[in-house]
Amino acid sequence: MTARSRRARPGGLGAAGPGEKALRYALLLLVLALTVSPFLWQLSTSLKSVTEDIYSSTPSFLPEQPTLDNYAQVADTIPVWSYAANSLVVAAIVITGNVIGATLAGYALARLRFRGAKLLLGLFLATLVLPGEVTIVSQYVTVRSLGLADTLLGVALPGAIAMLNVLLMRTAFAAIPKEMDEAAVIDGATAWQRLRHIGLPNVRGMLSVITIFSFIGAWDDFLWPLIVLTDPDTYTLTVGLQYLNGTFSANPRLIAAGTMISFVPIVIVFAALQRYFFRGVEEGAIKG
Repeated sequence: MTARSRRARPGGLGAAGPGEKALRYALLLLVLALTVSPFLWQLSTSLKSVTEDIYSSTPSFLPEQPTLDNYAQVADTIPVWSYAANSLVVAAIVITGNVIGATLAGYALARLRFRGAKLLLGLFLATLVLPGEVTIVSQYVTVRSLGLADTLLGVALPGAIAMLNVLLMRTAFAAIPKEMDEAAVIDGATAWQRLRHIGLPNVRGMLSVITIFSFIGAWDDFLWPLIVLTDPDTYTLTVGLQYLNGTFSANPRLIAAGTMISFVPIVIVFAALQRYFFRGVEEGAIKG
């Protein structure tokens, strides 16, 4: 019996003891509590009626009289569905741009040979070092010069192709065995045919990862839409929700309800794509 098989056996060399397992589960529960507790507290606050005191010295986690009136008041206070539609338009543009642009760029960097490929890859990596706040002024000047200020297209344009997504797609395409491409070339397949019939079927998981990341980034973005948009009719949901904070600062129940409304689409997208999401994570982490 080899040392590797002995380590793989339960209770063998290298196996975690009861104390170590208990510590691992304790740390996992701690991380779970720190991650989920704020969300559950916001959900609880959004369901509390006006008769409940949420500032008591011993706050109650479960609402005494659960109600959906706070959600109705949010819809009556601001055009939440119009703002949500604007956010969906921005998210759709960003997702389309990233899925198409990152796929084409990632495939070219991973599977095609051309002069300057390494230099181009280095430039992509260099852009990841710069924080978004450094380029936000130049982005606004560019968008304004294009006549896209105060438009949803102007909000979506800077995030239409993210360099991180390009590198993720490059990693996914690079994990495909080169022998498959070589066999296709021998059969006379063009680059487009190799991308369609060999590349895309093997990177569907990573495409789901990019879709989820792009949607969350576009849906939750606050600073850039706040800079670009001035007409309240074009506000996205994150910008429109600031009216709840300004008008009803003494009633955090409405703010919590607005937060839950903005959170629901993210849950829906992730639930629909989570099966492919974890497959995409494996594609990006394991090569070969």
